[in-house]
Amino acid sequence: METSIIIETIVKAVVILAVFSAIAGFTTYIERKILAFMQRRLGPTNVGPYGLLQIVCDGIKLFTKEDFIPQNAVKPIFMIAPIITAATAFIAMTAVPFFPEFEVFGYTIRPIIADINVGVLFVMGVASVGLYGPLLAGMSSGNKWALLGGARTAIQLLSYEVVSGLALLAPLMLVGSLSLIDINEYQSAGFTSWIIWTQPLAFILFVMAGFAETNRTPFDLLEHEAEIVAGYATEYSGMRWGMFFIGEYANLFTISFLISLIFLGGYNDLWFIPGGLAIILKVSFLIFFFLWTRASWPHVRPDQLMWLCWKILMPLAVVNILLTGAFVMIVGSIG
Repeated sequence: METSIIIETIVKAVVILAVFSAIAGFTTYIERKILAFMQRRLGPTNVGPYGLLQIVCDGIKLFTKEDFIPQNAVKPIFMIAPIITAATAFIAMTAVPFFPEFEVFGYTIRPIIADINVGVLFVMGVASVGLYGPLLAGMSSGNKWALLGGARTAIQLLSYEVVSGLALLAPLMLVGSLSLIDINEYQSAGFTSWIIWTQPLAFILFVMAGFAETNRTPFDLLEHEAEIVAGYATEYSGMRWGMFFIGEYANLFTISFLISLIFLGGYNDLWFIPGGLAIILKVSFLIFFFLWTRASWPHVRPDQLMWLCWKILMPLAVVNILLTGAFVMIVGSIG
């Protein structure tokens, strides 16, 4: 029995790693096409039908590029930083239930690697460790632009971790559990039971924090091309740069699944749409929303980003927690 569980876990981990690595590459194609459409361009068109093989060419280019390490870099830290980013991005996925249970040849499969009762805490904790990747990369590169990118990593990701954590406290108070499966079951009554209707402010705060934590426009200050070349990744090339790239897109999928599971009904059936297809549609819309925002909004300055975090978002999150706590107490006393 234990051997079968170990084998099943290993297979799930390999499948998730392979599938999301492939989807990350395909998402770059989708992103380039969407941005091109919104900017009245064509995007990739030359390699393969509709430019679909462009991602294959990009992958070959990354794998075959020279692994260059700057002379003034701290070599061990410089080499391990991209691994930290990619590893933490995929480890955070282990507690995320992607789909409802299904059967294959009579065998029930649960699309989650580790069903732990503190899933939200685990995902947020592991994702926060991921900030050490860009931070160490910037500090070890021996480059002033990379150092600035590393410093921005510290202030941006640490600040918005506070906002995202406080934003999630209110929904968790309503559900009474840190398990993502329990949160999904809480919304199983249908469209009207989605937590977004009772916690709209928490939803907005968590989405805004998600932009900062995934380093997406308008909060992509870690590698702002117009200011600091490529930020913490300035000295990276080849597959090491690719690891940062894959980690960023894996985090984008993780945050989209978290938003769907916590606020948008998760993988419960939606009217006539099966639960598995419903969560794919929700995550796809959220990915599109991230890309749409990139095409629509300009970058913000670092001081504006910190002002927004500490003077607007965090006080709103605290007020939301107090109001939710009062509501839970009143309902509990009446019940």
